[in-house]
Amino acid sequence: MLNVKYTDSAQFRCLEHLKQTSIDLYLVHCGYEKCKASHVCAGSREEYIIHFILEGKGTFSANGRTWKLTPGQMFLIHPGDPVTYASDEENPWVYAWVGFNGIRAEAILRNCGFSERTLVRSFTNADRIQQHIRNILSVRQLTMANDLRRQAQLFCLLADLMDEYTKSQKHESGVKAIHDYSTNVYLEHAIEYIKNFYQQGINVSDVMEYIGLSRTYLNQIFRKELGISVQKFLMDFRLHKAANLLMSTSKSVGEIASDVGYGDALAFSKVFKKKFGMSPKNYRESRNSKEEMDKFTEKQ
Repeated sequence: MLNVKYTDSAQFRCLEHLKQTSIDLYLVHCGYEKCKASHVCAGSREEYIIHFILEGKGTFSANGRTWKLTPGQMFLIHPGDPVTYASDEENPWVYAWVGFNGIRAEAILRNCGFSERTLVRSFTNADRIQQHIRNILSVRQLTMANDLRRQAQLFCLLADLMDEYTKSQKHESGVKAIHDYSTNVYLEHAIEYIKNFYQQGINVSDVMEYIGLSRTYLNQIFRKELGISVQKFLMDFRLHKAANLLMSTSKSVGEIASDVGYGDALAFSKVFKKKFGMSPKNYRESRNSKEEMDKFTEKQ
């Protein structure tokens, strides 16, 4: 394996030959170059590389196609694909790049708008892209802490590209944003969040913020999968927990209301009665009476 190398000059800054730190996604190299006129790079790579055109012009060729590129455009190189890219002879480009690999790379790139056919896309926030790469280059010393810092910057850079692509798709379609996961995944995470935090008085807005979906779309998922809204699921979950506590503990109604996330015992009693047809106190008494009757019947 090649040793890690850092180069720093007026025309070229590069950190390369970084060692694999994860199987999911890991940085291989990154840098910045002010290319000379008609500077040509050709061949194939073992990793994914995204080049971001910052200034000037150039061409990129892959899969039998050629693109003429200008500032605000980026191009992707897939592992194993032969490519050629060259700076313009009159206005050579300046670009930054990041090279990475890992089993999640392909899925992440799809969510950034890339595919085998879409190798060139635009980007708008050049300052943020350059800042992420500068941050990587600034922690070139080989320590475990710096490995994490470099990895964090790679994740942030790709997350920015993903956010930008999602927003562009929403703007172009004029409809709801693209969602990355299946409805079942969102439903499972929402239910898990409710189960873990219902005692803390969470509401539907808290669930929405945690999952990252609009109220409308989250309600669509719950109605499709469960036949009820998020609000009703949350309320029913709390009330069934309360009913169990009424039967299994001697806690007061006020204590149980607090235990299931209601700050107001009176409000809790009202919704409980609406759900079960009787007050919490009567529910406890009726169930206790039924249990006593069942026990008496069994003895006969």
